[in-house]
Amino acid sequence: MPLSSLFDALLLDLDGTVWSGDVAIDGAVDAISGSGLPALYITNNASRSPWDVAAKLRAHGLPANAADVVTSAQAAVVLAGKYLDEGDPVLVVGAPSFRELVARAGYRVVDSADDNPRVVLHGHNPETGWRQLSEAALALARGARYVASNLDTSLPTQRGLMVGNGSMVAAVTSVTGVVPEAAGKPQPAMFIQAAQLAGAKRPLAVGDRLDTDIAGAVAAGIPSLHVLTGVSGQLALLEAPKEQRPTFIGESLASLGEEPEVLAPSAQGGFSARVDGADIILSRGEEGATSVQALRTVLEVAWLMESPPALVRPNSDAAEAALAHWW
Repeated sequence: MPLSSLFDALLLDLDGTVWSGDVAIDGAVDAISGSGLPALYITNNASRSPWDVAAKLRAHGLPANAADVVTSAQAAVVLAGKYLDEGDPVLVVGAPSFRELVARAGYRVVDSADDNPRVVLHGHNPETGWRQLSEAALALARGARYVASNLDTSLPTQRGLMVGNGSMVAAVTSVTGVVPEAAGKPQPAMFIQAAQLAGAKRPLAVGDRLDTDIAGAVAAGIPSLHVLTGVSGQLALLEAPKEQRPTFIGESLASLGEEPEVLAPSAQGGFSARVDGADIILSRGEEGATSVQALRTVLEVAWLMESPPALVRPNSDAAEAALAHWW
């Protein structure tokens, strides 16, 4: 039976999982459609509104509406609400859609620290520059609360990893010393909200980043599938603390159609792994065995060690070929 048969809904990350930039990752759309499961989309990217995200999903052939999308911008507005009364001024560093969400919530959107905002809301926007960051710093110096949609330091695109919201936030924190509250992943709230929206009792979270997607799923008590199409690769998995370890590891969303026993860390592909001091020795391997089979074999051993292995050393031609594909 495929992995998807064990669950009643998919809670899907977007950037690095479903698409890279504006291009769908190979096999992702077919895998989601073929799973037969309702899909909720959970994104830390606050640069698009739920309506825009749903439109982009439909353009890729996936049926979706705004109610199927949970963004960190939405979560940030809810989080900021505990410091605000209706009509209060809020300085928004972010996309026009983020400003719209704040206005719809009944707050007054401002652009200057001179307007004495009670909260600075900070979300990803490719157009953010020195002026906006400086106004945020001035507002925080005057006592405004700081709430960020998310703290992802990078953003996966077709061209590679670009500057994420967390890196922009770090600039403001460097000036002010103020660390924001973060609303998005890895906080569990977005996962719990998405599961409730789907009416799911057995959801599966899927993502490409261990410190947000997988950590959030673990915090929410939801099984997770980590896909190797985005930010966190093999070496990150080896070093992952318990709170960032996925239940299953797949090459892409196409792994939804594979057997769960294969996707869980275990010896496979004819490989064997053993501890040797601070290292792991990877041996044997069948002809045609893959790098991800080697990875799952090593992880079964590595995650039992008190600290991550110093090295993974190949002890066969197949092991050497598999490790050459790790990054």
